[in-house]
Amino acid sequence: MTAARDDGVSAVMKRVGQRYVQHVNRTSRRTGGLFEGRFRSSLIETNTYLLACQRYIELNPVRASMVSVPGDYRWSSHRANALGRQDSVVTPHPLYQGLA
Repeated sequence: MTAARDDGVSAVMKRVGQRYVQHVNRTSRRTGGLFEGRFRSSLIETNTYLLACQRYIELNPVRASMVSVPGDYRWSSHRANALGRQDSVVTPHPLYQGLA
């Protein structure tokens, strides 16, 4: 995710987290938090590290034995990134596209 503002990603994650907790609490008739810690992010400064992070994320469902190949995971960006399939929420990174 690339932020348009310095606090963009953090602000989005805060709102998403708050809404999700409210939804779970409302539907489960409970109160309180769901997550142990706060959202954290770190800057990816090199192209090598960017590709390593992308590979790590897209292979997580395979490592967790949820699917046998990355593209089979419903929420994966692998189909858009590696296979060039259209996805309304994914814009493939030019560096990744340059690997082809």
